[in-house]
Amino acid sequence: MPHRGLTTGLAAAAGLAMSLALPAIPASAASPAQPASPDAAAARAADQAVASGLGGLSRGPAEAFRRVGLTAGDAGLFYSAYERTYQGLRVVGGDAVVVADGAGNVRDTSVAQTAPIAVGTQAVLDAAKAASAARAQLPTVDSVSAPEKVVLAGTNPKLAYEVVVTGRTATAPSKLHVFVDAATGAVLDQRDDIKTFSSGAESPAQAQPNAVNAAGTGNSYYVGTVAIDTTGSGSSYSMRDPGRPGISCGREGGSVYSGPDNSWGNGSGTNLETGCVDALFSVQTEWKMLKDWLGRDGISGTGRGYPASVGLNDVNAYWDGSSTHFGHSQDNRRQATSMDVVGHEFGHGIFQTTPGGAGSGNENGGLNESTGDIFGAMTEAYANNAKDRPDYEVGEGVNLVGQGPIRYMYDPSKAGDPNCYSSSIPSTEVHAAAGPQNHWFYLLAEGSNPGGGKPSSPTCNNSSVTGIGIQKAAKIFYNGLLKKTSSWNHKAARKATLQAAIALYPGSCTEFTATKAAWNAVSVPAVSGEPTCTTR
Repeated sequence: MPHRGLTTGLAAAAGLAMSLALPAIPASAASPAQPASPDAAAARAADQAVASGLGGLSRGPAEAFRRVGLTAGDAGLFYSAYERTYQGLRVVGGDAVVVADGAGNVRDTSVAQTAPIAVGTQAVLDAAKAASAARAQLPTVDSVSAPEKVVLAGTNPKLAYEVVVTGRTATAPSKLHVFVDAATGAVLDQRDDIKTFSSGAESPAQAQPNAVNAAGTGNSYYVGTVAIDTTGSGSSYSMRDPGRPGISCGREGGSVYSGPDNSWGNGSGTNLETGCVDALFSVQTEWKMLKDWLGRDGISGTGRGYPASVGLNDVNAYWDGSSTHFGHSQDNRRQATSMDVVGHEFGHGIFQTTPGGAGSGNENGGLNESTGDIFGAMTEAYANNAKDRPDYEVGEGVNLVGQGPIRYMYDPSKAGDPNCYSSSIPSTEVHAAAGPQNHWFYLLAEGSNPGGGKPSSPTCNNSSVTGIGIQKAAKIFYNGLLKKTSSWNHKAARKATLQAAIALYPGSCTEFTATKAAWNAVSVPAVSGEPTCTTR
């Protein structure tokens, strides 16, 4: 029978932690004990694990952990995300995830790596000077936030100011988080909320009161005539989804599209309302896929989504941390709103709202870009639309710059991106750095020689990999992602997905073996503490 190693010591320790001393209550006054709901039991166990410093959750005397999220995964597991504080200041980095089941057993932990924190909390640098240093990081600035004093964790933790500068780089919009040393004024780190589709270049809306769900007819450019969920109020309709809070589509810089009837777009690639049909249908499809395949509640994981806008004057598309924006092809004949592109941009929203947030650095950024590509491919596969058949080519329908797809998941080298992980990935441009994980996902889902008209995929170790299907691959990928911390990297993703394969498929080693083989095939090496699965 299959045997697997995960974290048996943690589960046993958590069982002991659940024994609490409670005051005695007279029998006549006691009410029948009600069992805790699975999510409450998991959260309670996770909080106790954090309080006891279990499984690497150690902290200094001036530090504390605060639970900031609880996400249900598959196999009855719940993932509690924690943010670290130091003397009351928010610590950027040093976050943690605790995995527990609905019976109150802790199954695993994941902690962002940081050196011990021992910094003063009095800033030498004036906040206004920090804001000025941050402002200088963009050539065009629209706004600068009030500096917030934080601790920037890592190999050498420092007291810093975090300043958010909104504006533009030379080629693209930017919402740049700048971390300025509170002692010297040096810029320590930068993290941009803007995640673009290509290496080239509003708050969520509320549902309308008294609005009713209306089944609209969308005349799409990419997928034909489709039904889209819109809002109808009296004789007026709008491209706002009443059943998925936050989801809407309108013109860039303008309002949500509305009209006297519930028919939208004309099927033309140059028509912006048609672009919104594609965007709205795609994100509604992605939402359904998240629920049906992964059990996730909306893009945010908490039942919310984000608005989309079309008509961006750019040969690109991007996610800005709270909304999606779609431009057009270089020849200006198509909006960049194909299903894989829309799935990609909202995939950034999923990456941001899973534990660990968006993170920073090129390796983390590459995994973020790959996550967008993977969610785009998953959405296409779920839709299985006859006009836009599922594939693992990114942006082939948009043909953004007249050279076909911008990425090939089955063979990233076709677009000049690396197929294999190496020590150069942390310094590789983020869209190119998506290559290894994209390649891994294709191998896990389809294999190296899938047949049936699907492309073969070269492996970095000349091995042959047998795929397990995209739905199983999606579950393993997503449940691994729920263990993400701010220091997420390929080795951490390997370990987390191997653990997910064991948890999701306890009666089989097939999925685990394929997950491991796919990582080996893209040269992500084994890591200390990763699980095993053997049969007797």
